[in-house]
Amino acid sequence: MNFRKFVVPVGLAILFYAAHRSYGWMGVAAVGGGTVMWLLLHFTRLMTIVRRASNQPIGYVGSAIMLNVKLKPKVSLMHVIAMTRSLGQRMSKEGQDPEIFRWTDGTNSHVTCEFVGGRLMKWTLQRPPQPEATATDAAQAPAALPPVAH
Repeated sequence: MNFRKFVVPVGLAILFYAAHRSYGWMGVAAVGGGTVMWLLLHFTRLMTIVRRASNQPIGYVGSAIMLNVKLKPKVSLMHVIAMTRSLGQRMSKEGQDPEIFRWTDGTNSHVTCEFVGGRLMKWTLQRPPQPEATATDAAQAPAALPPVAH
């Protein structure tokens, strides 16, 4: 159960009550102003993240390997979008829980993230198979040039 849905409103109600008991309506006005400022800061951060993400293709990340290293369990989807600066490509159906998103880089490596309740629970990194070097490839490679003296 997500207790944040209940803790924040109850905490604000207690804060408003304490402000009214201590300072009257001036206290309520001060707490109300602080609450509005807090909401505006979060709204501004949300809009900044979405604006940056709108400039990138959906599901693109600069380096899937670096994203894999930076991810931590239980971070929000918005935090991951802020890190990638891109909206993830939805792999699950709309409204289905868990939500699955994928970010792919230029080398076709991709990170698939699973979000339960808007929080990252697990992720996997997939890299494309690398061609194995054979003895004939090494023989066909050009020889190293000798160092040049200046």
